[in-house]
Amino acid sequence: MRVERCFAFVDLCGFTAFTEQEGDEHTVVVLAHFRTMLREVAARRGVRLTKWLGDGAMLSSADTEAVVAMVLEVADRVTRQTSQVPLQLRSGLAQGAVIMFEGDDYIGRAPNVASRLCDAAGPGQTLCTREVASLAPRWAAVSEAQPYQAQGFERPLEACRLAIGKAATMVVDPHCGLELPEVAGLPTRFAPDGEVCRFCSTACAQAWEATQRGLQRAAAASET
Repeated sequence: MRVERCFAFVDLCGFTAFTEQEGDEHTVVVLAHFRTMLREVAARRGVRLTKWLGDGAMLSSADTEAVVAMVLEVADRVTRQTSQVPLQLRSGLAQGAVIMFEGDDYIGRAPNVASRLCDAAGPGQTLCTREVASLAPRWAAVSEAQPYQAQGFERPLEACRLAIGKAATMVVDPHCGLELPEVAGLPTRFAPDGEVCRFCSTACAQAWEATQRGLQRAAAASET
């Protein structure tokens, strides 16, 4: 069965050296924080954690924008939460038609390209194909495509760098905490005080609304 999917590989840089320096026990704590972070963001954004890869993971979804948003959010959180995950993240993304094999694996060029782009990325970098870049959220910054040497491919892979964009006016998503450029098309909701809140995605807006409803129910219950 052939399906269209976007794939991402994420990897903690310098993990082996970190283990040698800090020891197994500390490494396990860091890895646990990282995996908890991935699970939470994947569940909210509707992205599948296809498999764990030691200090990294393979992600997939039919929604390319959701995969890009997840990778950029995780990269941002890793950068901000250095006390929990004191390593930098690198990532590679690609999309295309693949064969679903035995229900839990994918055969095709896209996951291979995503994996090799992750290998080619430097610490803190996110590389993606042109196709993925064209479907990135409006708040993402996309570089011009450049060639990257990749093991197993005769020709260099053309890839763009992805990052959270910067602008004169920035807004903070009240749910995931991403600081975003204020661009047209961001999902909006009204806070209880009437303030307009802007979100990186509908997924975060809906999660925020669910949290607000829970807070309102808790407040009502405490008054009875």
